[in-house]
Amino acid sequence: MAEGFATVNGSLALLAQRGDQTDKAIADHEQRLDALERSRWPLPSIAALVALAGLALSMWQFVS
Repeated sequence: MAEGFATVNGSLALLAQRGDQTDKAIADHEQRLDALERSRWPLPSIAALVALAGLALSMWQFVS
């Protein structure tokens, strides 16, 4: 009976360790994803820049 409990306790310790490693990996992935989301250019900003560049070019051609 004691040997069975020892085996179960060992298995539970291994599962707990793997759970901790998984939690650390998930936290690392969340940090990396947050950094990527903060550093990317939002699409509306790019569209506004392209529109301003088009307006500036058309005004330059109109004036010339």
